[in-house]
Amino acid sequence: MSHSGSQALAQTDVHKHEHDSHGSVKSYLIGFVLSVMLTAIPFAAVMSGSLSSSTTFWTLVTAALVQIWVHLKYFLHLNFVTEEGKASTLSFIFSALIIVMVVGLSVWIIYESNAMMMY
Repeated sequence: MSHSGSQALAQTDVHKHEHDSHGSVKSYLIGFVLSVMLTAIPFAAVMSGSLSSSTTFWTLVTAALVQIWVHLKYFLHLNFVTEEGKASTLSFIFSALIIVMVVGLSVWIIYESNAMMMY
């Protein structure tokens, strides 16, 4: 096989691999519909005011956590099925942990600095 023939095959493999990593229109629509539903449910719970405050709070938290999962699965395509998916998911979890630590510790430092200045 000539050099140009092997290069064309390599480009075909790259494009096929890139296409496999993206979701289909169906998966994007499923993700969109789930996201809209998971936004509308807490909105309705808060606006109606018919639920107790603790029930409304836990409805909001549950919908938020499920919506995070929906976004990770349907839009960011993170999964534990393949080795590449495992590595991507673990990288995302590590990044999220670092961000939460930086933000949380910064807020704690600012709060403690303010408390110490008041005494």
